[in-house]
Amino acid sequence: MKRSIKQIALTVAVIMTLGIGSSFAAPIVENGQEAINTSFHRDFRQAELLSTNTGKDYTKLTFKMHGMILSAFYSDNGELLAITRNIASTQLPLRLLMDLKRNYSSYWITDCFEINTNGTSSYFITLENADTKLTLHSGEASWEMYNRTIKE
Repeated sequence: MKRSIKQIALTVAVIMTLGIGSSFAAPIVENGQEAINTSFHRDFRQAELLSTNTGKDYTKLTFKMHGMILSAFYSDNGELLAITRNIASTQLPLRLLMDLKRNYSSYWITDCFEINTNGTSSYFITLENADTKLTLHSGEASWEMYNRTIKE
């Protein structure tokens, strides 16, 4: 089960990292997606829907709730796969923040988000310097390399 959670988290992270981003607000109920509509309104009763984006095996709903912008990812049958939110690096757990300062001080942060899957939170951060772009995923006690790109 832990492996499945990690696979879902990594899939969502890839989606976000590749920049499948916001689209203009569109109705949720289209192309037979009543299950997603029902689940979303049950899970997030006080949410204000901002946009939807349908991928091959998921639908991303971006919404505002309690002053925060969040994204929920649903399977085609209406199952909530993950919830994400952008965060400031200062909102990271202390152990991860200290690891960044210790091991990645020559990089600047270009993206940082929390992902919650089945009640378990993990974090992704994108760091850059003049030559390299790194995407890290939070492991048990420190960051693990998720993706590394050499800039041209």
